[in-house]
This record gives sequence, C-alpha cells and structure tokens, in this order.
Amino acid sequence: MTTLSLKLPPALEARLARTARSRGISKSRLVREAIEAHLSRVPEKGSCLDLAGDLAGSVRAAPDLSSNPKHMQGYGR
Repeated sequence: MTTLSLKLPPALEARLARTARSRGISKSRLVREAIEAHLSRVPEKGSCLDLAGDLAGSVRAAPDLSSNPKHMQGYGR
C-alpha cells in the first residue's frame, strides 16, 4: 500500500479520531473508506473515445474524406 500524507484542520482530525475510535477501526482505514465512498459516487471521465466508443465506426463515409479535395467542392456555398 502507498503512504499518503495530508494536513487536516484540528476540528476535522478530532472528528476523524472520534469516529474511528467509536467504530473500532484505524483512522487510516476510515479515511480509505471515506475516499472509496466518495469516488464511487463520482463518475470517471475518460477520453472522448471512452465516452462515445459505441458510436465509433458507426457512420459509413469515404475513407479519404479529410484528405481528398474533391470532397470539398461546393462546400460553404
């Protein structure tokens, strides 16, 4: 396991210590559980491909659409 150091205001540290003591677990375990609970509610954001991966390749188009000038004829008129 990796060690992480952080600074807590005295009131938060006291609350952490009280809660850990009342649950009979270490402060480290309580912090790990709190971080896990928070992160499980926050959706992970991935790349555009991760978010729209089911759409990738779903449109059929000319393979040279971005590089062949003939596809730009009349564009913008």
